[in-house]
Amino acid sequence: MIGLCLCLGYSCSHKGKTADKGLAEADSVINPKYATGYQVRDSGGVRLVDVGKDYHFALITADADVPDGYTKVRIPIKNTICMTSLQLSNFTVLDAHDVVKGLTGTKNLFDKDILARVKDGRIVKIGMEGNFDTEMVLAANPDVIFISPSKRGGYDAIRETGITLVPHLGYQELDPLGQAEWIKLVGMFIGKEKEASEIFAGIEKRYNELKEKAAAATPRPTVLSGEMHYGNWHAVGGKNYLAQIFRDAGADYVINDEETAGENLEFEKMYSLAANADYWRILNSYPGEFSYEALKASEPRNELLKAYKERKVIYCNMKQTAYYEIAPVEPDVLLKDFVAIFHPDLVEAEYEPKYYKLLK
Repeated sequence: MIGLCLCLGYSCSHKGKTADKGLAEADSVINPKYATGYQVRDSGGVRLVDVGKDYHFALITADADVPDGYTKVRIPIKNTICMTSLQLSNFTVLDAHDVVKGLTGTKNLFDKDILARVKDGRIVKIGMEGNFDTEMVLAANPDVIFISPSKRGGYDAIRETGITLVPHLGYQELDPLGQAEWIKLVGMFIGKEKEASEIFAGIEKRYNELKEKAAAATPRPTVLSGEMHYGNWHAVGGKNYLAQIFRDAGADYVINDEETAGENLEFEKMYSLAANADYWRILNSYPGEFSYEALKASEPRNELLKAYKERKVIYCNMKQTAYYEIAPVEPDVLLKDFVAIFHPDLVEAEYEPKYYKLLK
């Protein structure tokens, strides 16, 4: 699968030569409200970006001295490689496909422009994690490569090329708006900081306005998530960003623990938690039209669940929608899809869900 950071903006003195003070003056320092994976500060015309604990970048527009431990990156970058669809979504929403010169692959991609660029060679496929084609990486001529440390890796060969690797940690964000807010980091690298801030402001406004409405809605239904695979039920943890979207949409997720990632549970355990859940959310890549019959065929005990009996399965097919390709920067749309199901009176009657609908 081609698979978002509280930023504190502040200024500090910087010893040494500085150039092009316009960098700090052109735009206000990025100051995300929800994301937790990167920090930003301006220092004498140099923008210092800390990603996680181990990666430090100095974004410059002209020659300048930078603090020890920081890797210089001249901005705006012209070429890059994206390792995940989450990263690619940032470039799509910023209308910056021209900067993307390489991808790991095109599975579950729908964007006609991206597919056309791959077909005519403007974007090259570099192979999958653990088996990258170094020649294709070099052919993309990237200024930096956005990586996803959670993947299987195989970055050693790329590191040997000397190309700067920039982790994109949006996948670690537990707040849906935090995940989307990584467009601001990408915006800084590609010279579209202002556009990124404006786009995110719109996302934030729409999300929070609907969240406020849903918070007062009653009753609050309960919802379960996931399916049985290879003998276990894979469900997201109670602190996962999807669980947060459920809560923001005016529903209660049946798992209320502190886990942030996925959990593998036996059916009996999941049944004890979710037997009487009002709704059941499913995301998969079913070939053809998914149905209640297919859901029962995959696990006969599924018909024991209340949400199955009452035909309240909420479904998204990744083979039919650009879910992973663009949903990371559309948390407001995801929220509206769920609110339209949980509390339909809160959205316009003619609203057509983009990702999730009740399974027919």
